[in-house]
Amino acid sequence: MHSLPLPGPGPLLRDDGPLLLVPDTVLLPDGPAQDHAVVVDGTAFTDVGPAARVLRDHPALAPLRLPGCALLPGFVDAHHHLTQSFGAALAFGEPSEIFRRVWVPLEGALDEESAYVAAKLAAWEALRGGFTTVADAGTRAPVDVEAVAGAARDTGLRCVLGVICNDAGEDAADDVLARAGKHLARYASDPLVHPSLAVSIPEAATEQTLADVARLAAEAGAVLQIHVNEHLAAVERSLVRHGLRPLEHLHRLGVLGPHLLAAHATLLTPRELGLLRDTGTAVSYNPVASAWKGNAVAPALLMAEEGIRFGLGTDGTRGDAFRLLDAAETAQRLTHGLATGDSSCGGGWTWLDHGTRLGADAVGLGTGSGVAGVRTGAVAVGSAADFLLVDLTVPELCPSHDLPWELLRRGNRDQITAVFTAGRLRLWQGWPPDWDGRALLAKARELAHDVVRRAPIVRVHRPAAEAATAGRSALHAAGARGVSA
Repeated sequence: MHSLPLPGPGPLLRDDGPLLLVPDTVLLPDGPAQDHAVVVDGTAFTDVGPAARVLRDHPALAPLRLPGCALLPGFVDAHHHLTQSFGAALAFGEPSEIFRRVWVPLEGALDEESAYVAAKLAAWEALRGGFTTVADAGTRAPVDVEAVAGAARDTGLRCVLGVICNDAGEDAADDVLARAGKHLARYASDPLVHPSLAVSIPEAATEQTLADVARLAAEAGAVLQIHVNEHLAAVERSLVRHGLRPLEHLHRLGVLGPHLLAAHATLLTPRELGLLRDTGTAVSYNPVASAWKGNAVAPALLMAEEGIRFGLGTDGTRGDAFRLLDAAETAQRLTHGLATGDSSCGGGWTWLDHGTRLGADAVGLGTGSGVAGVRTGAVAVGSAADFLLVDLTVPELCPSHDLPWELLRRGNRDQITAVFTAGRLRLWQGWPPDWDGRALLAKARELAHDVVRRAPIVRVHRPAAEAATAGRSALHAAGARGVSA
């Protein structure tokens, strides 16, 4: 239970008319600010500033005071796969390139209903974890991508939605490009779903198609999402086939640029870091995915120092923004900071920035780059009103001395009292106020077991409980042999 003495969701569930909110703290682009207020009118912030001035400028609005509360921009998940939620519990303890053995078979077993339910389940989890925007890298399910768009829309999650444009050994290039163009047009004016193109990995598309979809994305002001330099096996295949590493190969084809969002980018040479910097290409740094099923950790601190654009992504591992921030800093500390005596490893502020406004920039929704004029990731006039109300009156944040560090190291998902996107209340204490969350959970449980049973999934390791039982049996048998001996 939250300890905030808030009035409940009723006053926040307004259908029309502006909201004037007066929390204890507002997290602005340049840091936390006390005694500030915001006005939400329609889908955007229309005023942000010192409370005394905002109250004076809006005498007709009744202020809603939020004691003990921080108003934060919603977090941005720069890399997700919404239709993979039914297999989230299958990703532990597996070697790299798990997509070949788990994700492609799993998504291939989805139909329209199960794809919608899986995506809606993942979208709800993302909102519960403080993400108001996700970049979905495209589903391989044999369904209309509207199933994913509808799930995001129905939960109120802002989604940069990719459509897969693979053509190597699959669809004809002309069909792929036609589908890409229709996708860009279909969602060009959608208020919550922003179109994106996607290629699973560079080797999944022909060279001509890679160049063509990059051009289409750039011309449309959209993002092209590609998994790049994630696994050692893929890097080696590219070297054998092209004499170039995957990122170098994309550069030769003219694919790199501000329109490209390179997912993972964990295995980078100094030259490749320079290519990212010089072309303005963005990266999704996915530290939890590295820990669970990758070969390496992206050099995010070095990317920050070099001015390389990047956001933070979950890769569908867990929809929890506070744990993602912690993982982002911790991964850098373990891989770089400890060896060099770097006790800060970017500080709490670096990861808050890359999890919000700089993450929005990476997915094409930042200041000056918003698709269809939309920008998010910051509490600022003109930005989309995608924000969180976070309870600060908890033991973890008492006493408080440095809020950015505290949010990163001691913040929790259960402190998120309310989640707004496009100016509308979407969750209150983790639950939707206007649709039946428990019914969705029941349907997801029903469908997920059937999908996983039918999908030709190959796991290298046994489930944990089964492996533990086998291990105990082996120990018992060894002990018995020792006694008999």
